[in-house]
Amino acid sequence: MAGKSKGAKNKGKTQGAGQPVPSEPEVPVTDGAEVINPENVEVSEPPAVEGGVTYVEKSDGDIPESAQPAKKPAEGELHLYPVPVRTQSGEKLELQLSPGDSVIDVKQFLLDAPETCFYTCYDLILHTKDGSTHQLEDYNEISEIADITSGGCSLEMVAAIYDERSIRSHLRRVRELLSLSSLHVSLSTSLALQQESAQGKSAGSEKTVIQEFDGLNFMEDSAGALTNLLASAPAEIKCVESIVFSSFNPPPSYRRLHGDLIYIDVVTLEGNKYCITGSSKSFYVNCSNGSILDPKLTKQGLEASTLVGLLQKISAKFKKGFREVLDRRASAHPFENVQSLLPVTSWLGAHPVPEHRRDAARAEESVVLSYGTELIGMQRDWNEELQSCREFPHGNPQERILRGRALYKVTCDFVDAAVKGAVGVINRCIPPINPTDPECFHMYVHNNIFFSFAVDSDYEHISKDHKPDCHNGPSRSTKVSSQDTEAKPDMNHTESKGVSHSVSVNSSDASPEAQIADSEQATYASANNDLKGTKAYQEADISGLYNLAMAIIDYRGHRVVAQSIIPGILQGDKSDSLLYGSVDNGKKISWNENFHSKVAEAAKRLHLKEHVVLDGSGNPVKLAATVECKGIVGSDDRHYILDLMRVTPRDSNYIGQEHRFCVLRPELVASFVEAESTKQSTRLKVPDALEESNDQIASTSDAKASSVEGDDKSEEASAPTREENDNLSPEILFNPNVFTEYKLAGSPEEIAADEELVKRAGTYLLEIVMPKFVQDLCSLDISPMDGQTLTDALHLHGINVRYLGKIAGMIKHLPHLWDLFSAEIIVRSAKHVIKEILRQSPDHDIGPAIAHFLNCFVGKVLGASTKGSLGHTQSKTPKGHENSQSQKSTKGQKINTPASRKCPSTYSHLTSDGIWSSIKEFAKSKYQFEVPDEARLSAKRVSVLRNLCQKVGVTIAARKYNLDSSTPFEALDILNLQPVVKHSVPTCTDARNLMEAGKVRMAEGTLNEAYALFSEAFSLLQQITGPMHKDAANCCRYLAMVLYHAGDTAGAIVQQHRELIINERCLGLDHPDTAHSYGNMALFYHGLNQTELALRHMSRTLLLLSLASGPDHPDVAATLINVAMMYQDASNMNTALRYLQEALMKNEKLLGPDHVQTAVCYHALAIAFSCMSLYKLSIQHEKKTYDILAKQLGENDSRTKDSENWLQTFKLREEQVNAQKQKGQGANASDNAINFLKALNLYILIVQAHPAFLQAMKAAAIQSGDGSAMGEGVPRLRGVDVRAARATAEARKKAAARGLNVRNGPAANNASDELAQILKLINSAASASSTSATAKTKESEGQEENGPAQNGTPTEAKGTINDGSSVKSTGNTPAGLGAALEKKQRSKQKS
Repeated sequence: MAGKSKGAKNKGKTQGAGQPVPSEPEVPVTDGAEVINPENVEVSEPPAVEGGVTYVEKSDGDIPESAQPAKKPAEGELHLYPVPVRTQSGEKLELQLSPGDSVIDVKQFLLDAPETCFYTCYDLILHTKDGSTHQLEDYNEISEIADITSGGCSLEMVAAIYDERSIRSHLRRVRELLSLSSLHVSLSTSLALQQESAQGKSAGSEKTVIQEFDGLNFMEDSAGALTNLLASAPAEIKCVESIVFSSFNPPPSYRRLHGDLIYIDVVTLEGNKYCITGSSKSFYVNCSNGSILDPKLTKQGLEASTLVGLLQKISAKFKKGFREVLDRRASAHPFENVQSLLPVTSWLGAHPVPEHRRDAARAEESVVLSYGTELIGMQRDWNEELQSCREFPHGNPQERILRGRALYKVTCDFVDAAVKGAVGVINRCIPPINPTDPECFHMYVHNNIFFSFAVDSDYEHISKDHKPDCHNGPSRSTKVSSQDTEAKPDMNHTESKGVSHSVSVNSSDASPEAQIADSEQATYASANNDLKGTKAYQEADISGLYNLAMAIIDYRGHRVVAQSIIPGILQGDKSDSLLYGSVDNGKKISWNENFHSKVAEAAKRLHLKEHVVLDGSGNPVKLAATVECKGIVGSDDRHYILDLMRVTPRDSNYIGQEHRFCVLRPELVASFVEAESTKQSTRLKVPDALEESNDQIASTSDAKASSVEGDDKSEEASAPTREENDNLSPEILFNPNVFTEYKLAGSPEEIAADEELVKRAGTYLLEIVMPKFVQDLCSLDISPMDGQTLTDALHLHGINVRYLGKIAGMIKHLPHLWDLFSAEIIVRSAKHVIKEILRQSPDHDIGPAIAHFLNCFVGKVLGASTKGSLGHTQSKTPKGHENSQSQKSTKGQKINTPASRKCPSTYSHLTSDGIWSSIKEFAKSKYQFEVPDEARLSAKRVSVLRNLCQKVGVTIAARKYNLDSSTPFEALDILNLQPVVKHSVPTCTDARNLMEAGKVRMAEGTLNEAYALFSEAFSLLQQITGPMHKDAANCCRYLAMVLYHAGDTAGAIVQQHRELIINERCLGLDHPDTAHSYGNMALFYHGLNQTELALRHMSRTLLLLSLASGPDHPDVAATLINVAMMYQDASNMNTALRYLQEALMKNEKLLGPDHVQTAVCYHALAIAFSCMSLYKLSIQHEKKTYDILAKQLGENDSRTKDSENWLQTFKLREEQVNAQKQKGQGANASDNAINFLKALNLYILIVQAHPAFLQAMKAAAIQSGDGSAMGEGVPRLRGVDVRAARATAEARKKAAARGLNVRNGPAANNASDELAQILKLINSAASASSTSATAKTKESEGQEENGPAQNGTPTEAKGTINDGSSVKSTGNTPAGLGAALEKKQRSKQKS
């Protein structure tokens, strides 16, 4: 999309950085020519954006005042030029265009502008300065037609001729515009709008709002909080009663000759009925009345080139309503109008369920559309589209943008079509292509996509009755050794490789038993591995080597694998199309030199070794991939590689036939290779090399590992690219066929060396990676909040999920981590149990079956039989119907047999004990984890219920559930069952590289360069993926950080608001990243002294955290501290103390009394009491802080000394107060006494409510706890990722100056910096009067560095920000928080 039309600006007011932020800010993305120029920061020209489209929507509130265009932009830098546009109706607007914009981009922008959003069929005419005109084709670039840089050019929209396709598209567009269902308004936007309207009505309502806000309720009653997650749907604005296809359609042949294409019946709000003719030139009202077509134009001459234009003529109410719809859309944030190509599904649905109303248009669309995404008769050739896009040139940035955009769009469209097709397959709407085969082997082709099933072999592994045949339905065993089969088929049919199905000539001759033996490849694990392998080869991007588009869809207990189809593979005998690999488990291995050269090139990038294997006849064959992979030439002469289940080597910790698909993760391979390379190239000692590799691993994970964690840490030191690794250490290459049943050629020494390398990688995982991961968990360097973020953290470290049980045994001493890991294992085990129930449930029983399972899982269901485990179910249910089901399999079709229809409910006899028995058995088998008996109680948590629903795709009603009752759920509470999808959508590597470079610049303190790099990355992402992408959200977060560093809090809010909207749409309303986005917004708003708005956002943060992790999590405690400081800033000390005390109780419970984060709470309480002039209590709490820090960090640590300085400060102030009392300053003394009594009363209440709190305060030193096991890392306070980057730069500069080694990974004791943030923050509030003990605060007016510390006060940034960042903060006053407190203290001291 290009520029911004002047006529389409949002109505939000733009204000300066020091004033309230506009509630609906436009969404500007500063183009590469604009860089921030904070005072005292040298301005350098940003890198050029070569080609491409940049979104520039002008808004004064978005760009910092200090941002100035560079006078001499870099060569080739992107510039925007104003081009006027004349619409079909004669209106004029102006676009900001770049010469590199394509015509299709310009049309997309016109589709989004309110003045032109309803024009869909037109030609663009370009008028140049010399008077010539050019008609623009969609895929032309403007620069190919004319030079718009010299000015004088204009565009004109000219009505084009409709055809049958374009007129239907026009009608669909009108229906879209009239519905607001596509508008996703964020709660943050609504809160800002409310705040803006309230400001005009009343001032000083802050106290009321603060009293109403009580986030602790969310912690106490998270089940009740379910009702608050979903915002009420926006009220629809009705413009017309109905618009439907007329029953006069299709037009008779004699009318087609006059241009009639379609007839439409319209009923207006006034009650008038019209029959409208859509012709090739226009829309007009005809004279039809009743049941006879009269095609003549009415006497009034009601005609227009668009349907909207015609409706505006015939209905005044439509005209008024349509204007309201456009105004509503314009008032929303522009990103809220953008549709996500890969939308996230919610596990909660509206309650009460909205009324389902008649909608003829909706009914039409559902009936007219075929089963899929395309209209009848229009099927896309997905494979040809995908491979053609991959063949696009990509030599320069502009070409890469066009190629990336095309690939992303085609892949997203494929995933959408695959999901709908898979649902059709499972619901038996699509017939198989091989109906005469047993159902075990049915395959499906729909919309040019190949579908087949994968088997849940993990669950079958613990099934009670293993029967290696088709008779046992879902519970048949797939664990038959493939070596026992004769005449092995080309590949297993269930595995969805339609290709190989026709590759083997003997496939049809193989017995069902032989085919079943092969079906072990079609397990869940192999499907997952195949997807990972496909992604790996995609990223390797070898010219001439092609992959298939692939998606995995889990729905109704089935796993369907969808793939694009290799051309010609389903027609005729293609036995000669196999060029590489084997279809019979290595008995015959094909080889082709040309194919091998391409595979070998990919192997180098994937760290795979060329090696020799022996086929069944003992002939040596040289391969660069696994034996079972297949290289096939399609009828399009392209070389395809598939069956990529083992792109990484086997996991040597899981050896054996039953673990044949247990492979190492690509992240671990990259990390291991990098560690080995470092060891060899630097000749370091082994421990040093391992330590560096650990730091490397740790630093790759932090941001994603814990939702907002690690803005700089997350990817700053990510593992080197494969190419870099190749250069570093080409000799570290793995043989993928070791520890398999295939025979390896070569000397025994070579084979032993290959096996030893794989074993070393497995040992590296067990002895280096996992202990480091556990250490980071204990020190809170990594802090996952829910199952998804835990999985992401494991994967980013290269740890497979099968190690969950092992890691759980290493973190038993931390309650929140034990709960998180055990809950994840339980939920993953329960997922397989409920899938088995869903596979056996007929259509009419799905809702009741899910509700019954949830009641068994959460509640207490007692049945007549106690043998409720799924194992018994499997052996019992089929007994009366074994014969009728003998041909059935796991496909889901078996539930449609007459026999199963007569069966009683397959779930009714299940009990809680039986379900939990199955869960425990699965957890022990899969994860080697003994589920404790008390786990059933821990399952009664909203966070566990949420995790399970998300993994299975269940949507439940958002009402308050009594999770302690025996049956908390009813069948009507189950609102939907949605497919859960895994896909291979490509990522934008150029944008990620720019983000990495931007983080380096930010760490160095060159904010202007960082800003330009992040802006360029965001611009790239917008052009390739659109704004609705998690990488775009990361860009916005970094841009907010840079702007905050530069002192532009208002600009930071605009960027943070973008991140919040994208996270809500791409990750989910209650994802931990979304929660932290709200927390960051709150702290930014607080920086502008909008405490009321900040607290509302904090309320949302606590609500989301309570749903994601439950109340017991260190992040929740850190958020409570932030809330307390906001109340403290608003002089509401009673509430602030209550929140601080709650945070202290949580930290002591979760982390232990000796953890550094507990010391942070004590320090915050000391500061709060200091603000109330209760210095005795301050001294008491600061003494606790000092004792903990001295014990954990040592008395000589700077943080311990800082605490000692605080103690001296409080003692000095107490002496001053006593001196004032002795001098007889009665007024002040009485005021202090009153404050003291108020605080004392509250303090007594706290102590009475929590006796442990009193004991903790009485202790002179904290008794030894488990803190020592947690490492020196300091708990991170989550929230705004601000101030952090510049701090890192300073720390590194000073370290480098002292000759210290500076590492990219998180330092072992970065806790000190987090504590220092708190110390400094509070220092700004309370230390103005004692300059002898503390350093003066420096304001953030663009100063690059803070001065040296005075008297031991740290120079780090002053703000307890929800420090998700891994960077250490060093120097910027927190907006509002520190400054306001400092002002209050100064005024207090003066008085």
